[in-house]
Amino acid sequence: MFNKILIANRGEIALRVVRAAREMGIASVAVHSTADSDAMHVRMADESVCIGPPSSTQSYLSVPAIIAACEVTGAEAIHPGYGFLSENAGFVQVVEDHGLTFIGPTAEHIRVMGDKITAKDTMKKLGVPCVPGSEGGVASVEEAKKIGEEFGYPVIIKATAGGGGRGMKVAQNAEEMEKAFLTARAEGKANFGNDEVYIEKYLTTPRHIEIQVFGDGKGRAVHLGERDCSLQRRHQKVFEEAPGPSISAEERAAIGKTCADAVARINYTGAGTIEFLYENGEFYFIEMNTRLQVEHPVTEAIFDVDLVREQIRVAAGMEMSFQQEDLQINGHAIEVRINAEKLPNFAPCPGRITQYHAPGGLGVRMDSALYDGYSIPPYYDSLIGKLIVHGRDRPEALARLNRALGELIVDGVDTTVPLFHALLQEEDVLTGGYNIHWLEHWLETNLGGS
Repeated sequence: MFNKILIANRGEIALRVVRAAREMGIASVAVHSTADSDAMHVRMADESVCIGPPSSTQSYLSVPAIIAACEVTGAEAIHPGYGFLSENAGFVQVVEDHGLTFIGPTAEHIRVMGDKITAKDTMKKLGVPCVPGSEGGVASVEEAKKIGEEFGYPVIIKATAGGGGRGMKVAQNAEEMEKAFLTARAEGKANFGNDEVYIEKYLTTPRHIEIQVFGDGKGRAVHLGERDCSLQRRHQKVFEEAPGPSISAEERAAIGKTCADAVARINYTGAGTIEFLYENGEFYFIEMNTRLQVEHPVTEAIFDVDLVREQIRVAAGMEMSFQQEDLQINGHAIEVRINAEKLPNFAPCPGRITQYHAPGGLGVRMDSALYDGYSIPPYYDSLIGKLIVHGRDRPEALARLNRALGELIVDGVDTTVPLFHALLQEEDVLTGGYNIHWLEHWLETNLGGS
């Protein structure tokens, strides 16, 4: 087992890893920018190293600075959290070249799954169902229009290196294709340095279902059920739950086994999530995230496992502490993402927290790095906390969420808490009768925009 690990991240996920390491008796090293000198993960870690100015490109994305921090502290392994360098194959290679351990999958697995065309081809060969679409990259508007005619409109154009909703545009008909195609390419180039795009059939009323998988890198893997992440705004998830209210036990077992078998065959290491669109009883692969997900706590709640602990164990060469038959669903869990944003336009709202009180009680977990007097910097993502609730069933989890939201106090900045108060009054949310387009339609109707 490792004696010391470095956490190449910030905020609540860095704090999450610090806590897991401490329970395992492992010393932790926090890295931080000058803007995060007073951050909670810096205060809670055993050691901390400043790695640069506020700009993430000069701090949290600076590979030389992170490697140097390992060298000066004697850290043996790096946990990337999510975002930043967590799915950067080049970074993983550098980590390994310096004799350090990356707590996550191999550089090759990240590389394969990071390119959506290669990922789709790989999953097809592994028997995972995929959305109908182009066989590879699409180079011209003319070729794009031919594909649109072949599969039928609407279609969605996606940047091959895309993520987070960037580089994705829908064309409802041939007339919209040119603008959508060129815009997706431009966004891919601007955000990811790659303007290659591919095209898929656009499903009209799907749900977003993702399967949590975990592999030991030695040909063994399990699945930990699904999460329903269909309540989204601009392809960004805001509300996640497990198990999915629309998935039967038979469907869960079948798609879960397909995913676990697939990652076992490629000797995948650690946590991963295989994401699908689900419509009319069919699953269609869209991408694989080769890292821990923001919404991993809902899976931890219903299976009573610690995924971060398991990541560290497997990275250290230990066996997985559970097998498929050990994983039985217990109850229902929901997570809502609390962002420092001002409604109705969701404008980032950094500033000083004048009062913070986390909700508590049975079945309530608050993952946040906030504290009284903390100043949210303007340089990073606006996520400031995740409220997770667990109940015996979905109605109890919803009631617990409503109660916990009422206890949560975040004064000094605007947050998205009012959005969730409003959503919990909606029949479609209470019954689980929503799809990936539901929230944006609701926002247009109720808030005058999205």
